[in-house]
Amino acid sequence: MPATIRDVARLAGVSASTVSRAISMPGMVNAATRARVAAAVEQLGYLPNRAARGLITGRTGTIGLVVPDLANPFFASLTKGVQARARRSDVAVFVADTDEDAVAEVGLVRALSKQVDGVVLCSPRASDAELSAIAQDTNVVLVNRAAEGIPGITYDNEEGMRQAVAHLVALGHRRIAWVGGPVKSWSTQHRGLGLRNAVEEHGATLTPVGNFAPTYEGGIAAADQVVATGATAVITYNDLVAIGLLARLHARGISVPGDLSVVGVDDIAMSRMARPALTTVRLRKQEAGRIAVELLLTLLDDPDGSVDTRGTLHGELVVRDSTGPAPGS
Repeated sequence: MPATIRDVARLAGVSASTVSRAISMPGMVNAATRARVAAAVEQLGYLPNRAARGLITGRTGTIGLVVPDLANPFFASLTKGVQARARRSDVAVFVADTDEDAVAEVGLVRALSKQVDGVVLCSPRASDAELSAIAQDTNVVLVNRAAEGIPGITYDNEEGMRQAVAHLVALGHRRIAWVGGPVKSWSTQHRGLGLRNAVEEHGATLTPVGNFAPTYEGGIAAADQVVATGATAVITYNDLVAIGLLARLHARGISVPGDLSVVGVDDIAMSRMARPALTTVRLRKQEAGRIAVELLLTLLDDPDGSVDTRGTLHGELVVRDSTGPAPGS
């Protein structure tokens, strides 16, 4: 039979109400009594809730997850990966959305860190200096961002772009447009670098169109400028931008892929439902969330140990209907 609070009280030589206070309001119980209650809890295996475990481990049994935009299916999928892995270790997850606000991001992480054992920070817009300062105050693991000395999991964005360019060049495309995402996005920088290198290797021409919101609306806003470049193919920052771009192209009567081939990044579920179905670089979102939680749990178990900071997941080009031979080829 599981131990009860009264069993703990008898073993510790205190009242049941004192056990309750020691668990829920430890500051109201003197240190010696707290120690007796903690010993009794451990001896009897009395773990009714996270508060009781916290009495023994010094942890809250919760972690924070901070994402730029929960409305973006990429982060929704990543969140599922985080929650699934945390659940296996009976850890609760507090989720916070920065709404792509780099200023709010730092304050939100600092506020959340006071309530959790550590934070998984996804695609942060904060500077390296700001991230280092945060990591001094709480346990942090990064997703889709690399920063010196902070554990994290990244995607090989440059390799993904090389695959996309090789695919388009094989279809005869020589003029490729690039629709970038947020200026402060680490992914924007590295995808842009991978594109420039790949296009140069293949002797093609890259035309950057600009930086746009990583949303469906951002794709609509970019579409007319893409057409104006005269490019026969375009690669976008993510799938949401690509799907918005497809909608605007359709409204203008521009054929995809007959007149213009379109490639996205992420492989969200909607990319398969788009018309035409979107060619994209698939990123393993739930796996990234799982690995991030494992890194954070390792950090919590051994705060002075060495945690791998170089985890990298490779993208995979998924060819669908939005890409085809270049016009006239």
